[in-house]
Amino acid sequence: MISANNVTLRVGKKALFEDVNIKFTEGNCYGMIGANGAGKSTFLKILSGQLEPTKGDIVITPGERLSFLQQDHYKYDDCLVLDTVIMGNARLYEIMKEKEVIYAKEDFTEEDGIKASELEGEFATMNGWEAESDAATLLNGLGIDTDLHYKYLRDLTGAEKVKVLLAQALFGNPDILLLDEPTNHLDLDAIAWLEEFLINFENTVIVVSHDRYFLNKVCTQIADIDYGKIQLYAGNYDFWYESSQLLIRQMKEANKKKEEKIKELQEFISRFSANASKSKQATSRKKALEKIELDEIKPSSRKYPYIDFRPNREIGNEVLTVEGLSKTIDGEKILDNITFTLGHDDKVAFVGSNELAKTVLFKILIGEMEPDAGTYKWGITTTQAYFPKDFGGEFDNDYTITEWLTQYSENKDATYVRGFLGRMLFAGEDGVKRLKVLSGGEKVRCLLSKMMISGANVLLLDEPTNHLDMESITALNNGMIKFPGVLLFTSRDHQIVQTTANRIMEIVPGGKLIDKITTYDEYLESDEMARKRYTYTVETEDED
Repeated sequence: MISANNVTLRVGKKALFEDVNIKFTEGNCYGMIGANGAGKSTFLKILSGQLEPTKGDIVITPGERLSFLQQDHYKYDDCLVLDTVIMGNARLYEIMKEKEVIYAKEDFTEEDGIKASELEGEFATMNGWEAESDAATLLNGLGIDTDLHYKYLRDLTGAEKVKVLLAQALFGNPDILLLDEPTNHLDLDAIAWLEEFLINFENTVIVVSHDRYFLNKVCTQIADIDYGKIQLYAGNYDFWYESSQLLIRQMKEANKKKEEKIKELQEFISRFSANASKSKQATSRKKALEKIELDEIKPSSRKYPYIDFRPNREIGNEVLTVEGLSKTIDGEKILDNITFTLGHDDKVAFVGSNELAKTVLFKILIGEMEPDAGTYKWGITTTQAYFPKDFGGEFDNDYTITEWLTQYSENKDATYVRGFLGRMLFAGEDGVKRLKVLSGGEKVRCLLSKMMISGANVLLLDEPTNHLDMESITALNNGMIKFPGVLLFTSRDHQIVQTTANRIMEIVPGGKLIDKITTYDEYLESDEMARKRYTYTVETEDED
């Protein structure tokens, strides 16, 4: 068990947390949620000891081991992948290194033998002989192939490093596991594996995540941070949402009844206070009036943008025809004879572990990259808007937000343009912010404003939820569902894929395409083994 007792954290004069008392018990997975800036990650740092509170303390049951997901992707660059995972249990790794030093001695003494014997006993108690195989199992489950286990971390990609650090946090069955955005940069297969791991994990888990589907799958309780307080709710994310909304409705209804009673008492007092025969009753009602207190209903600190993609033109029947698209990059076949046709009702989620393949396809379709072979043709009624996965170059200038968005608007009226920014929570002076000072989430909201103002009837979105908070992701999800045009998108957010897509296209290893008209959940259930067989067949044919 881990608990916070009267924890307060002040940053300058502002109290981020005020007298927080909360217990996290064994067997539960707690999803920590709250608006951007509410202090979710900060509270995890307090729990893990990385940050000292201004007041109060953190208590952990004696003898329990706490593990947390490291955020520094370069810290272990000079370490082997397998060693990095085992370092998740610091004492076990220390014993392994001590043993190596002792056994490497040329003048092995009796004292060394005694010390080695003690270490071996502790090593066996900690299941040290299974350490390497346990670490390898975690890595393989997250999609880190065995041939990478003995490479240095510096030789891995950023996404692979994230998986190694996650395996490190999970290693050795910690008693308390703290995970800050563990699904960031994970592909959908790795997220699914992590979900199953946490569902079967029997100790205490506290996780911060913007992935609603993930929180629904793994959480038994929700810790909601709002206005410096943390409120616990039993159940998963959806249950929290319904419970919190129900509580607000109940408080409003109770206040409404109280207000009606107040009005009734005030009218009686006003009418009969001067009437001698009614004076006692009026006095009695004054006392009753003084006792009525309205419940304080604070507005949530959460802010939801309003995302509404409205096409300027209705789309026709001919949308997109793709014939035999192929692309090889650095000797690797990324796309191999990709062929498909889109209709005017299609909302297509592109899935698969090869993220580069999906990005390359989008860049070809939007005209930013040339294929090696094949053709594509957009229908004459279509207009396209593109959300790139890597959008750094888009903001490499000195424009204000309003100046930047005005470039892409047919209507140059400042009020009109600011209306789109206002929907995305850029109010008042935010419109004169310079692009170069924007956060990642603010840049994404700018790009979504650009897509809304374009009036396009075909949207291509490559991982649009990166950098967004849960409120913005929810708003984007709703906007995608309501969009009356054609969608082509990639996303690690399971709920967005499931609730938006009516067609799934998977680019499998070797660049081939699987195309199914179905929901994402149905696709996973019905085609998991078929996809594996298909991948194996493609690899076998390539070898021949």
